[in-house]
Amino acid sequence: MGVRHAETLHALGMTNRVVSKWQDRNLTYLNAHQRGADILAGFGAASRAFRMLLQSAILGLGAFLVIHQEATAGIIIASSILTARALAPVELTIAHWKSFLAAKEGWVTLKAMLTHATVTVKKPVLLPPPRSTLSVDGLIVRTPNSHKVVVSDVSFVLHAGQGLGVIGPSGSGKSSLARAIVGVWPPLRGTVRLDGASIDQWSNEEFGSHIGYVPQTVDLLAGTIAENIARCRTDVDDQMIIRAAKAADVHEMIVRLPDGYNTIIGDGGVGLSAGQRQRIGLARALLGDPWLVVLDEPNSNLDAEGDQALTKAIVGVRQRKGIVIVIAHRPSALVAVDNILALSEGVVQAFGPKETVLAQITRPAPATPASLKIVDAGATS
Repeated sequence: MGVRHAETLHALGMTNRVVSKWQDRNLTYLNAHQRGADILAGFGAASRAFRMLLQSAILGLGAFLVIHQEATAGIIIASSILTARALAPVELTIAHWKSFLAAKEGWVTLKAMLTHATVTVKKPVLLPPPRSTLSVDGLIVRTPNSHKVVVSDVSFVLHAGQGLGVIGPSGSGKSSLARAIVGVWPPLRGTVRLDGASIDQWSNEEFGSHIGYVPQTVDLLAGTIAENIARCRTDVDDQMIIRAAKAADVHEMIVRLPDGYNTIIGDGGVGLSAGQRQRIGLARALLGDPWLVVLDEPNSNLDAEGDQALTKAIVGVRQRKGIVIVIAHRPSALVAVDNILALSEGVVQAFGPKETVLAQITRPAPATPASLKIVDAGATS
């Protein structure tokens, strides 16, 4: 589950919390399994001990009867067999003594190594929350485990309260740029800075608290809707969850569900429509009023009502002096942004105010000399 949702978990700073949650559940399972095994082994050992004790008592009684000539000598054979059976546990211990010593030696070695290991983990300095600028400088990104460059030398600066729309044909590197900005993909070269500090100066959880991210495919975890919006954080109360849902204008939709915020959904959001998953993903991204919100085609499955809610959410982020980056193919997602970045094959084609860039992109191509000759010939005829 965590591997399938790794991109979203990393961007939202949920990695450690989800791993901790999984470890707690796994530890509970292991403890229950160990208790069951211990009880079973205890009963088995007790039954074997009782059997051996009983056989030994019978051997002693047989010898007593032989001495007093109250039984035949055959009882000695029976006593020998009983003695062998009684010593069987000791023989097994001796046979497995080598394995026991190897295990003991391994434990001592491992304990000594862990005790004397000197692992220095640099704890990042707690930086103040970003409030001013997002700057992308000479960013070059390639896909993981590949040498193909998908974003080449992208640079731009956004200030608090601005919204950026990233447009371009499919495969132009828009989603790759988004992943690099939120720290999911490390850049091959270049930096992403918040208020002058590169994003690697924050811990994953701290950086994730300042980021809101909605990927192309919204990844929801198995659990309740409230748990998904809360990002598995323990410091989130009900009011924060409801506030995030209202910021995404999804509160009314959630309370209309059979169990409201406690509605159980399956892994990946099973039980919800694509549009509902996208809107709940937006609410999760807005939890805690993050300063930077990156939305990758957030309206691909939304209806008119969902488009209005998305526009309202983008306006809300900008009004509280946050920065919004929207990657979109549908123009309705760009209503509330004031800047446009046009990409083509990973290269910036235009960047600036929305009206200027859109006018530049939609401007008809200038007539070529060849076309002018054709027009002149037609006019002459």
